[in-house]
Amino acid sequence: AGASAHTRATTRGREGRGGGALGQLLLLAALFSGAPLSWASSGAKMSSEIVSTIVVPAYKEKPNIRPLTQRLVDALRSSGMDKSTEILIVDDNSQDGSEEAVNELQKEGFPIRIYIRKTERGLSSAVLRGFQEAKGEKLICMDGDLQHPPEKVPQLLKALDKADFVLGTRYGDGFAVDPSWPWYRVVISKGARLLARPLTPLSDPMSGFFGITKSALKRGGGKINPVGFKIALELYVKCGSSSHEEVSIFFGKREAGTSKLTGKVMLYYLLHLFQLYRYQYPMLLPALLVLVLAVMWLLVSTCLGWSSNKAKLS
Repeated sequence: AGASAHTRATTRGREGRGGGALGQLLLLAALFSGAPLSWASSGAKMSSEIVSTIVVPAYKEKPNIRPLTQRLVDALRSSGMDKSTEILIVDDNSQDGSEEAVNELQKEGFPIRIYIRKTERGLSSAVLRGFQEAKGEKLICMDGDLQHPPEKVPQLLKALDKADFVLGTRYGDGFAVDPSWPWYRVVISKGARLLARPLTPLSDPMSGFFGITKSALKRGGGKINPVGFKIALELYVKCGSSSHEEVSIFFGKREAGTSKLTGKVMLYYLLHLFQLYRYQYPMLLPALLVLVLAVMWLLVSTCLGWSSNKAKLS
């Protein structure tokens, strides 16, 4: 009792992994080893009022927080979901005014709070931390840069009434991508989808705009690896989704800030795929090794036979 608005609005994370070179080495090690996430909430309790939680992983997204929140609340209100939904910003200690922006919005009555991680870094682990801290049974993940349309959130939430996983897809019926989206981003997106096709029937497994029920999330147990290029793909594979729905979206340009897609992130994605293939098809790599050895043996045998026949003829 008597806690200030500042204290109520902000939760500071103390979990984590160190940053810098050591942190990068640990990330790579986790990808190769498939190290699971220990699924234990840090104490967030289910609320009888909050049914849904929208988790927004963020780093230096302060300029986007207010317009994102206003558009989300407008969309939720029009669908009668504004009283049962909370917005949770998971911030990687941006120190750019994001905390103050959330405090102001909360004072104005918006259903928003912020969780600041002091030492841990990474998009996927931020999403999972948000899901752990969420009060709702229905969990939505979306970017904080306004590329994911807030107006589609009510549709994703409704889809979770009949499925345990929902995806905002750029490749559904009548799909469209912003014409000003860089051509190389289009190429990367299509290539990434093809590489993931054997793992999932999702039309856009690289999308970061998705939802899952908390009960389905718990099925992942200790199998979930919090390191990866796209956490949606990790969750769909590891949680064994029994049903899924897709909602077509228009994918726009970032409104403010800088893109997080880098060469390092793409490398992590390839390593993430390697780990998921190893999980989904444990006999695939040994089978490929046997196939390569068989081909090598066939080539060597053919060459030796050819040399032997040539020697006899001479």
